Amino acid sequence: MRRILFNLLFLLAHSAFADVTLPALMTDNMVLQQKTTVALWGWAVPGEAVTVKASWAKQPVKTTADAQGNWLVRVPTTKAGGPYTLTVQGKNQLTIKNVLLGEVWLCSGQSNMAFPIAKGASKWMTGVVNEAEVVPKANYPTIRMFTVAQKVADTPERDVQGSWVVCSPQTVGSFSAVGYFFGQEIHQQTGVPVGLIHSSWGGTPAESWTRREVLEPNPELRPILTRYAEGLTRRPAYEAELAAWKQEKEANPQTTRPKPAEPLSATSNKSPTKLYNGMIKGLEPYTLKGVIWYQGESNAERAYQYRTLFPAMIANWRQDWQQPNLPFYFVQIAPHKGQNAEIREAQLLSWLQVPHTGMVVTTDVGDSLDIHPRNKQTVGHRLALWALHNEYGQPKLETSGPVYKAMKVESGQVQLTFDHTTGLRAEGGPLREFTIAGPDSVFHPAQARVEGNTVIVSSDQVTQPVAVRFGWRKSPMPNLFNAAGLPATPFRTDTWRQPTQGKR
Repeated sequence: MRRILFNLLFLLAHSAFADVTLPALMTDNMVLQQKTTVALWGWAVPGEAVTVKASWAKQPVKTTADAQGNWLVRVPTTKAGGPYTLTVQGKNQLTIKNVLLGEVWLCSGQSNMAFPIAKGASKWMTGVVNEAEVVPKANYPTIRMFTVAQKVADTPERDVQGSWVVCSPQTVGSFSAVGYFFGQEIHQQTGVPVGLIHSSWGGTPAESWTRREVLEPNPELRPILTRYAEGLTRRPAYEAELAAWKQEKEANPQTTRPKPAEPLSATSNKSPTKLYNGMIKGLEPYTLKGVIWYQGESNAERAYQYRTLFPAMIANWRQDWQQPNLPFYFVQIAPHKGQNAEIREAQLLSWLQVPHTGMVVTTDVGDSLDIHPRNKQTVGHRLALWALHNEYGQPKLETSGPVYKAMKVESGQVQLTFDHTTGLRAEGGPLREFTIAGPDSVFHPAQARVEGNTVIVSSDQVTQPVAVRFGWRKSPMPNLFNAAGLPATPFRTDTWRQPTQGKR
């Protein structure tokens, strides 16, 4: 009897293993990138024949699972439309319904990307400023939203958890606000379906979203892994130090001894590579149109290193998706009392140096007291400008505010020239947030005025100017714009050493 039961269990297990299975992204309501060749994949018994039939295609595509049971096919897609069905046939048959062809964008980063349309359970999820107006109007059945479940993983995961949801007033509230506003504008401007894949986690640094093999060989980035490994080794000592500190605090509440600094644990979402493993790897190689990204706050203390880290992460994703020119549009972090100017500079330099990227400036929609400013519609709109200009045939759209180009000193004044200067203007009064320095490297408040497409900067305290800075503080309130209503990015003309230089 025991032998019969064993055989039955074996047959059931073998039968379950024989079934073709699909990743979470390949389910009902999915959106596939139009007018290209998309990757579709899954798992089966090694050597099992798999046939994929798309209702928009004339011929099925066939393949065989490899020795590890993995299979992948490339299926041509037509222009936007649907709904279609997708049938996957192995020893079993799976049918995916309500499939649309359209535009697919990955939305990632930390809490400002995770920030939802509606108020949420967490204190920081305060909802967007226009929540009451936006939610009832979010009836867009051809916008589909997929939110990746948050997961820390030691090794690369083959799949993620999540499901495609049709956009409606009932479903939009918990979705990424920046992602939604971006996708809504793309949909409205192009008239085609949009699929938004949202994978983000608050408080996380860029190294958490980067493959280990990218960090390890780079001398600028390897210290991230070294610090993490040392922290794991020091963990038991930290626990003892913390216990002693708590006892001392209980005995003497007025103690001034600082609480011991906690090293990263193996399960921390701030650990290097862990979110790439758990929340990005399982999305590959789902064919994308591009990426939008809102992150940087958690790297501000090592802003100089971010100059290397952020471009390396972008290259990592492009390589893994086998899309070397994958559009990557990102948000320069908003002014806040806890953030430094250097991180915005690192983001600016990334944009200027990495091809097929674009940056959104948010100095006019920040909140110095709230690291999660609630005006996400402006952010989504400005991200959409980049996509509409570069990907969707609207080259006349302006994508950026003024960007510093060069300086010239003449008669004790500095003339600054910019790119993106059509209609250069000061908004709401005289230009502010300019400072100027002489050979002593001491900066003084400056007078500044617009002259044509240039800005003239001077100060009575600086007779021999050598450097100018603009918006170079934690919470600037600059007012230099162009005719498109887009703000100038903070900048500096000098290359003098900054506090985070050397921090790795």
